[in-house]
Amino acid sequence: MISIGIILGSTRPNRNGPQVARWVHDLASHRDDATFELVDLVDHPLPHLDEPVPPMFGPSANQHTRDWAARIAPFDGFVIVTPEYNGGMPGVLKNAIDHACAEWTNKAVGFVSYGVSGGARAVAQLRTVCGALGMADVSRPVELSLFTDFENHATFVPADRHAAALASMLDQVVSWSTALAPLREGSLVGAEAGRS
Repeated sequence: MISIGIILGSTRPNRNGPQVARWVHDLASHRDDATFELVDLVDHPLPHLDEPVPPMFGPSANQHTRDWAARIAPFDGFVIVTPEYNGGMPGVLKNAIDHACAEWTNKAVGFVSYGVSGGARAVAQLRTVCGALGMADVSRPVELSLFTDFENHATFVPADRHAAALASMLDQVVSWSTALAPLREGSLVGAEAGRS
């Protein structure tokens, strides 16, 4: 069965992300076409990119990077939950993405964002970054407003329409992850051949 990682892309104290990520996970868990697991970046602290060689060139010398790569490698696709900070994605999220390469390739990715403008600019940046890594970003993000979907900008109370938007996005992530499976298998075979 397809396995989807839900990445919580903020580590800020008093962040709103856990409420949003739990909502995504709770709704996704009712599906029977994939399994879903929450991956919180606060549980995977990474230093600012400290690799002497880019991750695209092979296994890292650093244990923290190898641990992170091993954590995300088994997933067939991802949902990234991100706030928008000053018109972009959080630095900690970009740093986590940059610590891996092959582990992202040929996997689908969808976005759930939140912020003053629904997090649209953070998603625009993520589309560029994910595309550079060979990920297939789906067309239907879920954008949540701090003004209308959070009471006092703190308590997450999503409008009813967001559940339908999330279901539509998850449909795409699961179907695209399934369709990309032959490419992932080919990449794995090629990677194994390169190591021998």
